[in-house]
Amino acid sequence: MADKPVIDRRTLLVGGGLAVTALGTALTVPAGTAAAHPRPVEAPNIYDTTAWGARPPREPITLLNHKPTYIVVHHTVEPGNSEDYSLEHAFAISRSIQDFHMDSNGWIDTGQQFTISRGGYITEGRHRSLEALRGGTQHVLGANVADHNSEIIGIENEGLYMEVDVPQTLWDSLVALVAYMASQYDISPDLIRGHRDFNSTACPGDVLYARLPELRQAVADRLGVTFREPEPTPLLRPGDTGDDVRLAQRRLRARGYDVTVDGVFGDKTRDAVAAFAASNGLGEPTCQACARSDERGYLGIDVWERLAPR
Repeated sequence: MADKPVIDRRTLLVGGGLAVTALGTALTVPAGTAAAHPRPVEAPNIYDTTAWGARPPREPITLLNHKPTYIVVHHTVEPGNSEDYSLEHAFAISRSIQDFHMDSNGWIDTGQQFTISRGGYITEGRHRSLEALRGGTQHVLGANVADHNSEIIGIENEGLYMEVDVPQTLWDSLVALVAYMASQYDISPDLIRGHRDFNSTACPGDVLYARLPELRQAVADRLGVTFREPEPTPLLRPGDTGDDVRLAQRRLRARGYDVTVDGVFGDKTRDAVAAFAASNGLGEPTCQACARSDERGYLGIDVWERLAPR
């Protein structure tokens, strides 16, 4: 990858040291100044778990007696960017995700609350998510953002969006669903985030993540509100080079890891980051909709916060 400043110097350099404030700023910035009475948003068409033939959950679903704070956008990674835009395919994707989450991950049900196919069909993920969303006062505890599941409602978007854009059909449904969620739960557009804003993962893909400001603005326009655009969250990964990598390497060396401070995120740096993350109780919060992607050793905000605590 090109030599680039992944982390803004205003968020990194404090008193000559490394201070991670990017996510701290992003996740604690007060909600944007909203209109006194945001416009209501019509619910998009959402197919419930019965429609796509979901298996029953293994255990009772936990319904939390509070609204979610964040709306989180994901990409499924697998099965890739299918050209099958049919409703039948959307249902098949929902079943495949549930099977993977229950049979491979050992979860009680689908992890995310909602799924959008490349054809633009919206399906309920975890049971009772649609019921809770329509009520607007509770939300279902899911499993799609490590250490933050009680405060987020997640949307899996079918496809891999590291280098290609989402289809217009998916984008239109994403805007409609997120706007409805924001309206139902009184969530300011600045609290619409990507998975990487919480965990060390590339999810929802570089291209889709870069479009989140556009998504936030589209939702704000539908609600008739204003908001403050959050800072993007830092993410370092194998292949990155530059001063940000050197800062991370210096911090790793200070903690006893055998890495060379050369500004190149190579195998040794990756191994050190992975070992440090594991020693701090952090797993591998990869995109896990239909298969496990290899993001071992990615250095995102959850690792930064422990590597360079404020």
